[in-house]
Amino acid sequence: MPENARIRMLQRRFPSANIALVAGPRPILVDTGFGSDLPEIEGLLRELGVPPWRLHLIANTHAHVDHAGGNHGLQQAYGIPVAAGREDADRVNSRHPNACDAWFLDHPVAHYQVSRVLEDGEELDTGAVVLRVLATPGHTPGHLSFYAPAERVLILGDVFHRDDVAWLNLCLGGPDPLEQMMATLDRLAALPVAWACSGHGPRIEDFPAALDAARRRCEKWRCQPQKIGWHACKRIFGYALMLEGGMDAARIREYLLNAPWFVQSSRKIFERAPEEFVEPLVAEMLRSGAARWQDGRLVAVTPYTPLPDGWIRPDMRPHLWPPPGK
Repeated sequence: MPENARIRMLQRRFPSANIALVAGPRPILVDTGFGSDLPEIEGLLRELGVPPWRLHLIANTHAHVDHAGGNHGLQQAYGIPVAAGREDADRVNSRHPNACDAWFLDHPVAHYQVSRVLEDGEELDTGAVVLRVLATPGHTPGHLSFYAPAERVLILGDVFHRDDVAWLNLCLGGPDPLEQMMATLDRLAALPVAWACSGHGPRIEDFPAALDAARRRCEKWRCQPQKIGWHACKRIFGYALMLEGGMDAARIREYLLNAPWFVQSSRKIFERAPEEFVEPLVAEMLRSGAARWQDGRLVAVTPYTPLPDGWIRPDMRPHLWPPPGK
C-alpha cells in the first residue's frame, strides 16, 4: 500500500465526527462516529479494502457520542476491542451516569466496554504504521491524539479544526481547561506534521497556520472568559438541534431548562438564573448564524444528516447500560 494511503481520513457530516483508518496487518480505526452513521462508515471501510471484521482495534480520542457512538455497533457485530484513555475507560466500564459526558450533554449513546487503557507515550503498531499516543487535554480532561512519526500525520480529535477550535467545558471544576488547551497546543507545535485529521471539517494541510489561529483564539479567551462559555453553549445547543431536527419555542425552553450543561453554564459562567438565559442564548444563536427559524422551528445551520425516525432509544443512557460483557 502506498505510504500516503496508510492513513485515510473519512470526513463525516454532523452529528458524526471524522474518523481515521490506519492500515496494516492489524488495522486500527480511530473513532467511530455517531451510531446512526455506522452503516455508511462500514461501507466506506469495505471500499477501502478493510471490511469491519478485519479491524484489530478501535482507538478513541475521547468518549463523546459523535466520536464513540459507533463503538456499540462494531463491538456487538464483530467483537472489536476498544481502547481509550483511563478516565474514559473507568467511566464507561463502571457505567457511570456521566460516562461519555452523556448526562451533562444530554446525549444518547449505546453501551460498549473498553478493554485496553491507553497511556501517554504508548505506541500502537498496525504492522505498517506506528501511532504514538499523546495526552492532549483541553476539550476533555482525558483527551488523546495519535501521531504517526514516520508519516508525519497527526490524528487530532477535538483539539482544533481547520477553521475552529474545540469547545471547552468551564463547568467541570478541576484543572483549567483553557490552560490545558494552551499547554496542548505548545506540545503539538513541536511536532513535524505534514497533515492532520481533526474531528470535524476538512483535513488540515497547513498545520502551523491552523495551530497559530487556535492559539490566538485561546489567548483572546484568557482576557474574555465568558466567550469560552458562549462558544461552548452555541456548539452544544446546535448539536442538540441537529439530534432533534429542530425545536419549536416550547420545546426549546423545556429542553434547555432540563439540560445540565445549560443550567450549570447559566449559573457558573454567566451568573444568571437559567430561566433568564434562554432568550439570550437563542438570540445569540440567531445573531451568530448558528441557527435560524424555519417553519416555526429553530434549526441548526451547519449541514448535518438527520437521524432516522425512532433511532434514539430510552436505554441509551450509561446508568441503564447492561454490565460489561453483556
